[in-house]
Amino acid sequence: MSTIPIGRRVEVEVPATSANLGPGFDSLGVALDLNNSCSFESVQRPGVSVEVVGEGAGRLPTDERNLIVRSLDLGLKRLGQQVVGLRLRAVNRIPASRGMGSSSAAIVTGLIAAHALARPDEEFDPAEWLGLADEIEGHPDNVAAALYGGLVVAYRPLTPGGLDLGAGAAAGVVGVHPDVRLLALVPSTPLGTELARSVLPEAVPHRVAAANAGRAALLVHALSQAPELLFEATADWLHQNHRADVMPQSAVTLRALRQHGIPAVISGAGPTVLVIGTPDQIEEAETVPTEGFVPVRSGVGVGARVVAAGTAPTGA
Repeated sequence: MSTIPIGRRVEVEVPATSANLGPGFDSLGVALDLNNSCSFESVQRPGVSVEVVGEGAGRLPTDERNLIVRSLDLGLKRLGQQVVGLRLRAVNRIPASRGMGSSSAAIVTGLIAAHALARPDEEFDPAEWLGLADEIEGHPDNVAAALYGGLVVAYRPLTPGGLDLGAGAAAGVVGVHPDVRLLALVPSTPLGTELARSVLPEAVPHRVAAANAGRAALLVHALSQAPELLFEATADWLHQNHRADVMPQSAVTLRALRQHGIPAVISGAGPTVLVIGTPDQIEEAETVPTEGFVPVRSGVGVGARVVAAGTAPTGA
């Protein structure tokens, strides 16, 4: 196993993401133009030093347990590389445990940094890393959106013969209509993904599955070509109602927005509420009372990227 040269440095940015977008459960994801940034330096002193600024400061692990560090380690091992010591500084702007892809951002941060440290002269290919990111996260929609940016449709490839779902993950990227805007309504109270998933039923009636499949297909069309259909396209019967009891404030806010004809959904596992609409719909959404939520306007974001790279004068 090769060792990363002492003093090699990279800085990466990774976007917040929203998954599901209403009917597209565990398949549709979109990147927001809100980013976490993280700098890495390979140093002579063995071990890991982590500084966290912003969201999660004082709560997130600052050693080998940190999700960025664990993902980086898995990425380096995949490439047959290791570091003697590592110093990193994470500046977190993505709210944690709010359904905005903070864990996916951490995973992708570690993986893109591993590639940049180990192969500084090679272009980063999201397709090469989506499978590992999905393996770490457990579902592909957020990590795919973080890797590729824009709107993605994530899926699991079929097994040989095409009769069942196989391992790994893949994604298609869909162009988003220029009139589409995003508004995240972020509550002060977090909600863990495990709890949000635990309340979902094991099975649903065929008519529910069929209705959601139709709306998910319509949503791709609405986001790419016909934003006037976004209200119809964001209807969901598969998961949001089942989660209402564990995020009652979000459920009330979602209902209020949709009663005004505003295309609103629960962002990922919640509890953030996401409005996906035209500029006029975003402005109207901001007039609806949403006490306890912080509004964050956003466009559609770009994927993870290296923003700086080089070698430190000394790798102390």
